[in-house]
Amino acid sequence: MRTGTPPFATLAQPGPARAARWLAAAGGAIRHSFDLAPGRTLLDAVAGPLGEAGMRGGVVHLAGGSFSPFAYVMPALSADPRYAAYYSETFRPAGETRLERASVTFGERDGAPFLHVHGAWIEADGRRRAGHLLPAEVVVSGPVRAEAWGTAGAAWRVEPDAETNFSLFTPASSSEGEAGCLLLKIQPNEEIHAAIEAACRMHGLPAARVRGIGSIVRPAFADGRVIPTDASEVWIRDGLVRPGPDGGAVARLDIAVVDVGGAIHEGVLLRGANAACITFELCLTAE
Repeated sequence: MRTGTPPFATLAQPGPARAARWLAAAGGAIRHSFDLAPGRTLLDAVAGPLGEAGMRGGVVHLAGGSFSPFAYVMPALSADPRYAAYYSETFRPAGETRLERASVTFGERDGAPFLHVHGAWIEADGRRRAGHLLPAEVVVSGPVRAEAWGTAGAAWRVEPDAETNFSLFTPASSSEGEAGCLLLKIQPNEEIHAAIEAACRMHGLPAARVRGIGSIVRPAFADGRVIPTDASEVWIRDGLVRPGPDGGAVARLDIAVVDVGGAIHEGVLLRGANAACITFELCLTAE
């Protein structure tokens, strides 16, 4: 069953649609704050402390600090019919890159820690840029503050997704327990507010904080802006679910998004008008 009905922009995917249009797994909430250690890759600097804290799936907000070397890709249209959207070539700016803000999905791939990272930064030339960081190639050069929310009762695991032909973070439950933290994956062409609200209803979360990353087909903002990009990289700056006038869950998402030309757009999304492009990886914590 679809959780949202067009009109909103969608993008045809190469594979068969998954029957479940969103997937979720819940567990007790863990919160952990720490600084990333200089001299370590972004992957190691994040995964080490979270593994020690017992977290198996969650989201991390990064702020401040710097990286050198630094590597990233941007969203791009796909020339390969196996994919609806893809990535640009890899950029490796010279000098030190100062982080503004990033959002990280933390989980595992083939039994080892893995990260998916979107964010914005200032490069040595002074220009503000954004995109998808390559955590095994990025090295921390100045302390970065990390705030993490997640769970030990569920995990993010990279698994093949036939609909998109990508391997993507997918929630997996290891136990039945409280829904203080909900890991939520949204499939392509599903309206993201509707999927979040449906997941909250099913898991008994009348109020929640929403954090995470994803991609949107032609993002539509509440102020009337529509960004004409089919491929994008998105991170949530501030996300909330609150009871509406009828008591039902209502989601509000303030995001940043970078388009295929490298332009960064920010603001509150128009509820009911934004479909996931490839995926959304979200961590909802009860409030």
